[in-house]
Amino acid sequence: MGRFSGKTIVVTGSGKQKGLGQAILQRFAEEGANCVVSDIAADNDAHAVATELRSRGASVEVFPCDVSRSEQVSALAELAVARFGSLDIWVNNAGIGFMMKPLLEVDPYDWDKVIAVNLSGAFYGTQAAARAMVAQGRGGRIINIASQAAKSGFPHLPAYVSSKHGMVGLTRASAIELGAHRITVNAVCPNHVTTGLGAQQNAYFSKLLGFDSVDAYLANMAAKNPMGRPGLASDTAAACAWLASDDAFYVTGEALNVSGGEEMH
Repeated sequence: MGRFSGKTIVVTGSGKQKGLGQAILQRFAEEGANCVVSDIAADNDAHAVATELRSRGASVEVFPCDVSRSEQVSALAELAVARFGSLDIWVNNAGIGFMMKPLLEVDPYDWDKVIAVNLSGAFYGTQAAARAMVAQGRGGRIINIASQAAKSGFPHLPAYVSSKHGMVGLTRASAIELGAHRITVNAVCPNHVTTGLGAQQNAYFSKLLGFDSVDAYLANMAAKNPMGRPGLASDTAAACAWLASDDAFYVTGEALNVSGGEEMH
């Protein structure tokens, strides 16, 4: 019996192998949670993530969801409750950050798309999860996967940085209103993690900053970090597990840095 046995977790943007969402679900699966895998499509990759989670002993469902569509997000929450009987933990993880351009070259379409997924999607998820949790009457946990970019600015990512800063504001505003229902809302702010999205950023920024190779770029990143390495998906997953646990009941409205000391405010 794990500490999340009998509880159900939904993680948006979790249908990619070796992604941050998968790592979060793996941690919760190991601690007994029912897991809902959700991504923009219920494709072979998403079902492979589900199969791996089942090998860890978890009960798993796969539901497609475009988080920029509020009705789809509401349906995702409803389906989780219908399948498992409750919705206890919701992680707003879906995000896009591959639209990397100088500020003066950003197309309005790209700006709108990033904000729609990263920030509006988190709002829709928070709202849908909170409605289900309030109806259940026993509290819950909402966790937003923000970024070091929620605390500091980075070049060629104006929409991404703006969306992640906005996510911290959403976290704080939601925590104030939902505390009365014993629902905590927190954000996790990891530094760079080499997922599929992270690999695209590695390739882009290694060239932008004049490194001879991606390996050289990553080595420089590690050298600048007090802990001597970039982040791992498991670091973020561990933070989520703590925030979802009973030990963190009195923690809400926080934006928790998980950056090896790279970000300290």
